[in-house]
Amino acid sequence: MSRQRLPVIGGFGGINGAGRASGHHALGRMVHTALSEQQGQRTLASLARLMGLESARGNEQYILDHTLVRRVEESHFDVDSVSWNQRFPTESNGQPVNFDIARKHLPELIPPDWVVKHTSVTHANVQIVGQQDFLLPTHREFEVKAAGQLPTGFEPGKLYPSRNHPRGLQMSVYAASDALGSIGLDWDVVRQHVAVDQMSVYAGSAMGQLDSAGAGGMLKARYIGQRVTSKYCPLGFAEMPADFINAYVLGSLGSTGASLGACASFLYNLRHGIDDIRSGRARVAFIGAAEAPITPEIMEGYVAMGALATDKGLRQLDGLDAAQQPDHRRACRPFAENCGFTIAESAQVVVLFDDALAMQLGATVLGAATDVFVNADGHKKSISAPGVGNYITMAKAVAAARAIIGERAVRHNGLVQAHGTGTPQNRTSESEILSQTARAFGIEQWPVSAVKSYLGHSLGCASGDQINATLGMWKYGIIPGIATVEDFAGDVRQDGLAFSTGHRQVDPEEMAYAVVNSKGFGGNNASATLLSPVVTRKMLRARYAAAEWQAWESANEAVRERQQAYDDAMIAGTVDPVYKFDHGVLQDSDVDLGPRQLSIGGETVSLDLASPYDDMQIDGI
Repeated sequence: MSRQRLPVIGGFGGINGAGRASGHHALGRMVHTALSEQQGQRTLASLARLMGLESARGNEQYILDHTLVRRVEESHFDVDSVSWNQRFPTESNGQPVNFDIARKHLPELIPPDWVVKHTSVTHANVQIVGQQDFLLPTHREFEVKAAGQLPTGFEPGKLYPSRNHPRGLQMSVYAASDALGSIGLDWDVVRQHVAVDQMSVYAGSAMGQLDSAGAGGMLKARYIGQRVTSKYCPLGFAEMPADFINAYVLGSLGSTGASLGACASFLYNLRHGIDDIRSGRARVAFIGAAEAPITPEIMEGYVAMGALATDKGLRQLDGLDAAQQPDHRRACRPFAENCGFTIAESAQVVVLFDDALAMQLGATVLGAATDVFVNADGHKKSISAPGVGNYITMAKAVAAARAIIGERAVRHNGLVQAHGTGTPQNRTSESEILSQTARAFGIEQWPVSAVKSYLGHSLGCASGDQINATLGMWKYGIIPGIATVEDFAGDVRQDGLAFSTGHRQVDPEEMAYAVVNSKGFGGNNASATLLSPVVTRKMLRARYAAAEWQAWESANEAVRERQQAYDDAMIAGTVDPVYKFDHGVLQDSDVDLGPRQLSIGGETVSLDLASPYDDMQIDGI
């Protein structure tokens, strides 16, 4: 009988348009109308702190209006006046074009059609005969004016010495710190129970760091007359979120990296973490992603593809004339009549423990992540078009749940977190896949959640948004409705599925599993199997003796108290992100390398490895 370690979700954190993930506040913002008065006020208080407001009281409507998907704010860029360079060809018509210029502004290589006369020590006169192309700095109105943005006023880089970090890395530091605080355990205590090489961090970004502080600055600097700095290139790498979490938050010496799968990247990284935990290569794993794509350059790329919901498209959907403003808060409309997705920024982190470590430390059991299945589409006629690989990932994810919890629970006690981008292609292709999966497994009313309707599409971080929202659904027993739509499109397949525009109350004790679905350009399909905290605790009680369970319960009381204290402190604004720059840096002198073990910084790494191929052992070589 197989006895693999169970990857238990012991903590999570992050930041997106709904606010802070830990404490389930981001989910609370999405379903605030369905929360109790106490729960709702606490979530609003959390948002008020993020937004720099003295109190939530008296600011409720401002908070609601300045979170989730909304009109792009000028802190990102002015959508009514976007800077660009228009090609400006000139023709002299036989007469020279004549102008004076400071000598320091002359190009290093003088064009052959230029005649330059130095008129003074500092200036020169230029004459041009014939045709000459210039780039004319100008402005234009942007086609897309909606995005899923962090709460107004929240700037993660102001919470620690960010030193010109790209926004995605600032968010990574915040998300990892939030996840670390959410576990309710002293990290130094956790490290005492885990070998230095048995920690994993997998986190990345689908697009990389493309704002002006990262690769975006490097690519455009020369075109806008600026200097390329030494920071642009290294800080622009797509795997840099993992590097920042390791170097400045955790100080991990374990496995690290980023697996990129376009908009399914978070699940690709989750698969690595699950594999490490199940195999015993790691005992704790931090899984994350960060995306900061709200720049005119990135958004214009998606506009050119016809992928984003433009103002023109929204007006056509709602029957508005050119002078009327569309409702930017309803820009993302999954499974309804729609015209494209809404881009968003987000950083999310999930913390996995193996079951033995969770039991030993008294970690709060938030659920379990048992499997992620990844399958491609085969031959394609279009990189951006959906394909058949998602049928395989969805079927395997449900089958994996069935193998653990049985047929009845799969049919009656689950939900699916749809990719639900808000594009015409997605609404037909994904609904068809979900419906066929439901039919194949005998599911008659499978609740479908589509949180992008609130958050927008955060690209590589999107499935992180979905997972952390699911943890909140299991906490509150509320499945968010797709509230940005009035009805679902006629070409959406609904057989076996339960779409809803309103929030649905469910019994958390009856919720057993969730399947998180994600699809990325290029045929990057991924579906994850998550087990609810109720099911996960039942599985742990089946594996461990009564005395071990009682010990966990006792230890968990203190952990839950620390989790509550952390949430209180975050609402009070007394906790800063963890950022350990130049802290405890190890040198060559800290390493003692022997044939059977390696000592580094006083911690030991075993080199006494067993062959996994003992049936193929060869002696005498």
